[in-house]
Amino acid sequence: MGRADAAAIAAGTPGPVLMAAAGRAVARVALRRFRPVRCLVLAGPGNNGGDGYVAARLLEQAGWPVSVAALAPPRPGSDAAAAAAAWRGPMLPFHPAEAARAGLVIDAVFGAGLARDLDGPVAGTLRAARAPVLAVDVPSGLDGATGQVRGFAPRAAVTVTFFRLKPGHLLLPGRELCGELVLADIGLPAGVLAAVRPRAWRNAPGLWRPPEWGAGAHKYSRGHLTILAGGEMTGAARLAAGAAHRVGAGLVTLLAPDAAAAALYRAGDPGTIVSAAGLEALLADERRRAWLIGPGLPGDAATRAALRRLVGAGRQVVADAGALTACAGAPQALAGCAVLTPHAGEFARVFGPVGQDKLAAARAAAAATGAVVLLKGADTVIAAPDGRAAVNANAPPSLATGGTGDVLAGSIAALLAQGMEPFAAAGCGAWIQGEAARAHGPGLVAEDLITLLPNAMELARLNL
Repeated sequence: MGRADAAAIAAGTPGPVLMAAAGRAVARVALRRFRPVRCLVLAGPGNNGGDGYVAARLLEQAGWPVSVAALAPPRPGSDAAAAAAAWRGPMLPFHPAEAARAGLVIDAVFGAGLARDLDGPVAGTLRAARAPVLAVDVPSGLDGATGQVRGFAPRAAVTVTFFRLKPGHLLLPGRELCGELVLADIGLPAGVLAAVRPRAWRNAPGLWRPPEWGAGAHKYSRGHLTILAGGEMTGAARLAAGAAHRVGAGLVTLLAPDAAAAALYRAGDPGTIVSAAGLEALLADERRRAWLIGPGLPGDAATRAALRRLVGAGRQVVADAGALTACAGAPQALAGCAVLTPHAGEFARVFGPVGQDKLAAARAAAAATGAVVLLKGADTVIAAPDGRAAVNANAPPSLATGGTGDVLAGSIAALLAQGMEPFAAAGCGAWIQGEAARAHGPGLVAEDLITLLPNAMELARLNL
């Protein structure tokens, strides 16, 4: 955002104009979301504080009782200093007692670029607020790049941010601390994005396009997905296969480890091909370009060897569950895969702990393996080896149940089979899973997702 502001100013949009628009956006949200109450604006010394001074002046003009408490004066000659000079209303001490008395606190202390932990008087004053907090850009103390809390950050009722969202608005715990998120247009020309060249996005249709098929499509043109199936945890592969069918794969084969397991799988979905012919026999069919390995498989040497054979044969491979565990401490063994789908525990076993910066961790893992890494969670991150990343923010808590990861892996593999490139397939799979879960509501189990995936795919097409 710093580069975007600078590019806009260089292109002829004055800084004070941008600050006036930001403050106006904050005031507008306050007027629409809250009744007139005693309002305290907590203003920092930078541009965030300048936005707060502008909002204070506009709310006072609208008849609100408004006071400003300044942490420190703005730098002389800055845009924020000009905004502060235009404020003629009451000034109060920056103190917890003042925050506790307010009917609405506008947090304009620090923005998304905070580079140190919040403590002492600032944290104490924000913590003392008993009324709703309206945050400017981010709740002060929230790291806009990672979504992590730097010392302390208040829980806002509403957060008003500008031009584009920041990763911290979508990554946890930041997403929950922001409350209702309002993205305001403050007049930055869209062309500044060419100078900024963002590499992270909110995951949604438009970032990718779901497969669409014409009248001439047939089962082979829509791709043949093969899933390596285990002999014990058979439900995992069956869930993945069911999802793959519903997401549009033309053919789905379960490769069973032996005749007994094959008989068990054949008692399931009649539309799924079941084979016990062995890996080499199926690899001889060049039409089998997309493979899924891991759901229901043990994390052992045999699984690792099968993974390497698939990659060595030039297939597009989605590695999940047991395939990831089989490569614990050896990320190089996953090199050449198309997509990896670890949850935090599997990620830690292969790459080390995720740490405080989920985006950076996923990007590093993608760069190390050459694979798209989908790091699962309520704030799933999808990272490509070239540095592109997306944050998926539509997953409801109901997805936290066994088997949903198998469904996701099957969906992504089916999208690969239909010709989507890995980053797009991972993003599409994550988004449609979130939408399917939201459509179902409470009481979701993994099996429910499968029947809801086609509607989610159609919703993705309609939202392009």
